[in-house]
This record gives sequence, C-alpha cells and structure tokens, in this order.
Amino acid sequence: MTLMQWFIFFLALQVIHFLGTWKLYKKAGRQAWEALVPIYNAVILMKIIGRPWWWTILLFIPIVNLIMFPVIWVETARSFGKNTTTDTVLVIVTLGFYLYYLNYVAHVTYKTERSLVPKSASGEWVSSILFAVVAATIVHTYVMQPFTIPTGSLERTLLIGDFLFVSKFHYGARTPMTTVSFPMVHDTIPGIGVKSYLDKPQLPYFRLPGFQDVKRSDIVVFSWPVDTVNRFYGMDDGKYYHKPIDKKSNYVKRAVGLPGDSLKVVDGKVFVNNEPLELPDRAQLQYSYQGTSKGGGFNAKNLYDQYKITNLRFYNATQFATQAITDENAERFKNHPNVASLEKLIATPDQKDPSIFPKGNASLGNRDQIASVYIPKKGATTPISTENLPLYKRLIEIYEGEEMGEPREISVNGNQVLLNGEPLSEYTFKQDYYWMMGDNRHNSEDSRFWGFVPENHIVGKPVFIWFSWDSNGKGILEKIRWERLFTTVGGNGKPVSYFLYFIIALVGYFVISKVIKNKKAKS
Repeated sequence: MTLMQWFIFFLALQVIHFLGTWKLYKKAGRQAWEALVPIYNAVILMKIIGRPWWWTILLFIPIVNLIMFPVIWVETARSFGKNTTTDTVLVIVTLGFYLYYLNYVAHVTYKTERSLVPKSASGEWVSSILFAVVAATIVHTYVMQPFTIPTGSLERTLLIGDFLFVSKFHYGARTPMTTVSFPMVHDTIPGIGVKSYLDKPQLPYFRLPGFQDVKRSDIVVFSWPVDTVNRFYGMDDGKYYHKPIDKKSNYVKRAVGLPGDSLKVVDGKVFVNNEPLELPDRAQLQYSYQGTSKGGGFNAKNLYDQYKITNLRFYNATQFATQAITDENAERFKNHPNVASLEKLIATPDQKDPSIFPKGNASLGNRDQIASVYIPKKGATTPISTENLPLYKRLIEIYEGEEMGEPREISVNGNQVLLNGEPLSEYTFKQDYYWMMGDNRHNSEDSRFWGFVPENHIVGKPVFIWFSWDSNGKGILEKIRWERLFTTVGGNGKPVSYFLYFIIALVGYFVISKVIKNKKAKS
C-alpha cells in the first residue's frame, strides 16, 4: 500500500470508530465530536476506560497494535457494564463491532468507579501474560533480538551453536512492514509449520535513526534478499513465491563492501577500491585444503583441539580434504607427523562458475576470483546497457520496484534496454547496497552467489554472545563453550567472558532484594 492508501485507510478507521462509539463517549460525560478527532479520540478513550494515556502509543506500533486493539475493545465494553465471558467473546469475534450494538441498541450505563483489578486468578494471569507479550514484542522488534548461528559461514569468528543478541538500535530499528503477524515468531508458527503472517497489507519501509552506519568489516544480520523459494517451508518443489522483506530468512555475514565501493576477489582475498580488505584481529578466515597422509589416520579430538579442524574427510587411503581451516592452522598442520603434503584449494581465473552472481554467462568468475564490481550507492547514477544489465536487473525490478510498491518490468529490444517499455540508458539508485561475505570463504553462500544486499534488508548488528553450545562435546558440561559465554562479538584482542561478573551481579541482586524484603517485614 502507498502512503496515500494508508492515509485513506487511517481516516476510514477514524470514521468507523466514531460511528461505533460517539454515544458511548457522551454517556461517559464527553462530547460526541471527541470520538472523531484522530489520536485525540484515543487519548480520551484511555480516560474513559481508566487506562494510562501512553496506551495510545501502543495502538500505532505495528504488531503490538494487533494485541492492543482487542484489549481496548474489551475494556470499552467493560467500562459500560458488559464484563461477562459472553460479552468478551462477542467483542473479539466481531472484531470490535459489538460496540455498535452497545452504542445504538443496548441500554448501558458508564461505570465511573469500575475496578481495573481482574476479578479472578485466571484474569490476573491473562493480563500479566498479555503485557509480557507486548513488552517482549517491543524489545524484540525495536531494541534487541536473539539469533542463533546455524551454519559455519563465519567460523572461526562466530561458531555454530553461538546464541547472540542482535542490536536493532545500532543501525536504527527497521519498523515492521508486515502489519498482520503472529507475535514473537518470524515466518512460521513453531510446532504447526504454517505461515505466521498475512502478505497484505504492507507498510512502507521506514527505519528509525541509529547511532552508527554499517562499517566495512562489520558483522551484520540481514534479510536474505533472494529468499523466495518454497524449500524454506519444507516444500522442495522448486517453485518461487513472494515473501515480504521483513519475513525473509535472517542471514549473518560480514559487510566487506559498502555503498560506492568497487570490489574484487583475487585468489580468495578481497580487495576494496584496489586495497586489501582490512579485517579486525578477531576475524579468522578459513579456506579449503587438500593433502595426503603418510598412511595412517588422524585423531578427531586432536584435530579439533590443536588445529580446529572439524570436517576432515578421506577420499581414499591417503588423500584427504578439509573445507574449513585458517591459514595459520594449516601451516601448523603441515608439520603433523602424519601429513605428507597440504595445499590450499584456490580456483584459477580461467575457471568461470555459472552459479556465481549474476549467474550463467554473465558470471563474475568463481568463488576465489571475482571481477571488479561497483556496489550501488543511493543517489549515484550508472549507465545501463545490455552488458551490465544482469548486475542491476533484479535491483531495479525487485529491490527498487516491486518491493517498493512500484511494479516494473525490464526487457531488451536488440541493444536497447527498456523499463516498462521506455528506453533506459542510465539509472539513479534509490537506496544503498552492500556486499556481504562469510569468513569461511569456501563454505559460505553469500554475495558472490546472489549479489547485493539492499539497505532496507539490514536487520541489525550482533553485539553479544550470551550462550554457546558445541555439539561435538561429549558431556553436557563439555558441550558448553564456557569461554564464549557473555562475550562481545566486536572489538579487538581475544574475547573476554563477562559470565563470572554476571553471576556475581545476579547473586548480589538476590541478596540485596532479600535484605530489603526482610527490613520491610520488620518495619
């Protein structure tokens, strides 16, 4: 929906509210016109039902308002004496239109001294759970979101089994675009495996102000731009469908290229604006290696403890390969008494991989050799021709067209590129774009395979590892990576665990709370 359509929808809601409540406003001692004035009518309604004025704010927060609207309907009915279970069910199943019956037909009286305390333990529980969900939804959407590392694409910087807190406020929280969604879940409802949202209506993209921009080499969580395949709903039928931006699968990679940069990959190394990419000292790049042994095997625990190798595989009696090992660990592994030879697997420039962006004959190279590519920047203009069209076609049609509410179709007539039937010789970008890659260079599906990440797909910045679980550990205590608990994701130097400080603070909190409670009891 466009902004104008949303404005009309908003005005329609005001009219519906006025028609269904103006007599109730009068019975509560207010003026009928107060039910018509946008926002003001909500503030007055909060006074009528005896609730704080700031509940009005909750009515304008997407997803949260889906919880609050039924609450307001029920509270309004109860303010006029309709507080039975039947009344509550009727208010909810009629989507609030039961208030029309109260407004025009029923003989109701305003309860000026209505108690706001639930009359039963179950009512108290429902009230507590409801507002816990509201608070959690606000935190999850606008402040901090939990995230789990599911793959090894960023090892050994972030490990499979790391549980993160992702900050929404560093880059500015992205307000929900999907208006009707099940709270506290992403794209599916756990347990029953059905879609958790309605595709329409959609709000326009908007991002709250942040206190920093995405910096080069930042680790970033983002909505996977090309997430439109059915297999992510457990249906591997190869069909494609539209998925709202904020309901696409979340990915985590490193931002190696920023808007306006020129980027290339040479022998597995990233160069930005013809300079080698500078990485923080915590970054640990990994590559695939192959080698031969001197006839014997390897101890799996020793490989992990000494060289952080988790996936060494033998092809025959002596030849082996590993998909993820740092160059430093590889140099040490060469000195293993059972290693006869070891070499890094780097594709040569003459090998063109059709799976590399933008696919097929237009491929930029292979996973280790990517031809120089310009990363679009908002406001920048670039020539468009049949030669570079594969780089920017999806960007223009989908990211800046369909997903922005502006349907577009690009076609080619001879050597002429057409946009909606009109000649297109240059294009000015409407938003910034990024190039994302994993630190595990040979085990990461990233921008090398699907291209640019639009700014409106940025979710947040991982800031904190609160738990880490190693599935290779034998016992429960061995599976917990104690040294990673309560460590920061960014920064320089070896990560420092703040877990002990957390335990001390937690014990201190309970001790102080107990002392205060005892003092109050004595007094």
